[in-house]
Amino acid sequence: MIYLQSFTMPTASQEEDFFLGSLKAKKTCYTSKYPFGLFRYRNLPEFFFYDVTIFYGNNGSGKSTVLNVIAEKLGLKRNTPYNRTDFFDDYVELADYTLGMALPRQSEIITSDGVFERVLEIRRLNDGIDDMREELVKEYIEEVSKEEPNLLRGLDDFDRWKRASDMRNPNKSQSSFLRRNLVRNFEERSNGESALAFFVDSIKDNTLYLLDEPENSLSAENQLQLKYFIEDCVRNHGCQFIISTHSPFLLSIAHATIYDIDSTPPEARRWTELESVRVFYDFFKENEWKFED
Repeated sequence: MIYLQSFTMPTASQEEDFFLGSLKAKKTCYTSKYPFGLFRYRNLPEFFFYDVTIFYGNNGSGKSTVLNVIAEKLGLKRNTPYNRTDFFDDYVELADYTLGMALPRQSEIITSDGVFERVLEIRRLNDGIDDMREELVKEYIEEVSKEEPNLLRGLDDFDRWKRASDMRNPNKSQSSFLRRNLVRNFEERSNGESALAFFVDSIKDNTLYLLDEPENSLSAENQLQLKYFIEDCVRNHGCQFIISTHSPFLLSIAHATIYDIDSTPPEARRWTELESVRVFYDFFKENEWKFED
């Protein structure tokens, strides 16, 4: 599905006209007019989008800025703040776009900050559950002590006792008590596993998604799993993706159109031609003999 068909960032002449005609731009109280000037001499073309379109570039190339401008122009849902100044809305106003079909209401931008915030949220929830568990254990000790005085004097000998208690009477065991009174922890995962699960849980059918460096926190194996997941969402579930990344695994997504933001003007290139991918290739080629031992 092609929801967003094309997008045009402000041109150099539009930026010049804005500064000539804007009273705000003439004020000296602003320390930054970002994103004005970031692409002024880069000759950004009209970007055309397909099922999967990728913005590639090194750190500081502006690929995340392009995604944020698109997201704001389209009014997409987002869950975390982003870098902006008092001039950001003025810049977005100068951008333009065309749709291939009606934009789904649930379309959103998912950033690496949003994924990390979700991982921290799960950790905070689990910490709260763990605190509740400790309180319930203390409560359980008090209940048992009422029935069997002097059997338990506190947490120090609780672990030793509960193993024997579980074996003697499973129905009155500590684990049974906790199951009845305590919400289970969210499934314990590493940060990378939680991040991958976040994408799987968040992405719905027939929706436009902007993904800003989704490879953050993901191992090579999980980056590969995300690549396959995105390909399936496009092939079978009517999704369109616009992604900023320098992950060689995501750059290799089948049939993706890749804009090299590092080039002037940005142009579409094959993933095997990109500098960061060649760095990986050259490194492993140089060390190929080590894998043969």
